[in-house]
Amino acid sequence: MKDYSIITESTSDLSQDMVDELGIRVIPMAFSFGSESYLNYPDFRELDIHKFYERIKNGERSTTALVNANTFKEYFEPILQSGNDILYIGFSSGLSGTFASSLIAAEESRQKYPDAKIVCIDTLAASMGEGLLVYYAAKLKQEGKSIDEVSQWVLDKRLNLCQWFTVDDLNHLKRGGRVSTMAATLGSALNVKPILHTDNEGHLIPVHKVRGRRKSIIALFEHMQELCDKPEGQTIFISHADCLEETQYLADLIKEKLPVKEVILNFMGPVIGSHTGQGAISLFFLGKER
Repeated sequence: MKDYSIITESTSDLSQDMVDELGIRVIPMAFSFGSESYLNYPDFRELDIHKFYERIKNGERSTTALVNANTFKEYFEPILQSGNDILYIGFSSGLSGTFASSLIAAEESRQKYPDAKIVCIDTLAASMGEGLLVYYAAKLKQEGKSIDEVSQWVLDKRLNLCQWFTVDDLNHLKRGGRVSTMAATLGSALNVKPILHTDNEGHLIPVHKVRGRRKSIIALFEHMQELCDKPEGQTIFISHADCLEETQYLADLIKEKLPVKEVILNFMGPVIGSHTGQGAISLFFLGKER
């Protein structure tokens, strides 16, 4: 069986240790504070993650940029040159133009390497939801599954990937057009916290609101309790925007109430965090449906 490499981008929010363990390749995405530009690597080598969120909390605004086709080709080239195929598992097309860039790069790369197989899959997911599909794909590869078998598994399971979010600061959702200025102002004054999920088209959708931070975290768990399909044996991912203590509370609640295999926590990187603000928490698991 021909060997292949699994590629994703840093919006998957996998830790450097996990990237190394899984043997995957990660394309860093760009973010900027004004004229200061950085790349979001899994180890946050260009800007410490705590410093990033401190700047966000202090009112600085970070902007992000998609991965263009030329960057994809730069990452594809050495893999194809070595004779390997490529499985790219990417950031939701409902949230970014990055996946469209991957398709352009794949088509142009096929012209140079006509015998190579380049598979691009839109996870319709973000943060460690994208990361969870990459994680399972890499585990299947380590078990000896072919690129076709792994690709089909991801395609079959991506709409079973449940992704539930809450944020602590509505102003970031206001800037992204998710809530109105009035709703953000009133919500902040009343301590209202939105509960959102990612739909079947990969868009981030507000579902309902609760009063208070602790209730918003419990709401994430309640959605998991309702939707999680066969929690026993599942690996659960939770990403957070520099709010470890509250995220640990959610992880402990899950482990206390459900027979999951493990719960893995990691930071939301700067690209995702630019749109959520400090204090966001996201929960990812496999369910009956999104």
